[in-house]
Amino acid sequence: MSDLSCRLATFDDLAAMRGVMTRAIDELQQGFLDPAQVAASHAIMGLDRQLVEDGTYFLVEIDGCVAGCGGWSRRATLYGNDGSAGLREPRLLDPAHEAARVRAMYTHPDFARRGVGRHILAAAETAAAAAGFRAAELMATMAGEPLYRACGYRAKEAVIDRVGSVDIPLLRMVKPLNPTAP
Repeated sequence: MSDLSCRLATFDDLAAMRGVMTRAIDELQQGFLDPAQVAASHAIMGLDRQLVEDGTYFLVEIDGCVAGCGGWSRRATLYGNDGSAGLREPRLLDPAHEAARVRAMYTHPDFARRGVGRHILAAAETAAAAAGFRAAELMATMAGEPLYRACGYRAKEAVIDRVGSVDIPLLRMVKPLNPTAP
């Protein structure tokens, strides 16, 4: 296996992460969405700087190259990017009664199917459980749904997000976590 490392993302990583996100959306959504849906996806997917600011966003490198990024949040926002104002809900969640949010998971297409997404997902779930969350919730793209299902997430609700005149199918998914004892 190549040398894989995982660390918290910093603001110095933003440009590299944007590049990964753009390529992931444009290339990995093919076969799951039509070209208009892929193009419209950029309005609701991509960088959420709040995750970096909160210290809950990870960056994975393989052999020194940015292979992916993703994380979790203790905020109510389920998905969206810096520009998707209608999707933003900065309220802090109650870990005893609400699920942590797994957010903004992206793998560089050159590193797809090499365990990057599973690695980030495990890091996010571990951190959320350590913060006292008993469950994790996410909004899956159609391309991401097989990974999440394989990692124990179950469908909760099919969702259509309309961007202009384009409908983008999404799937709200949940998974119980095993919080560490205090």
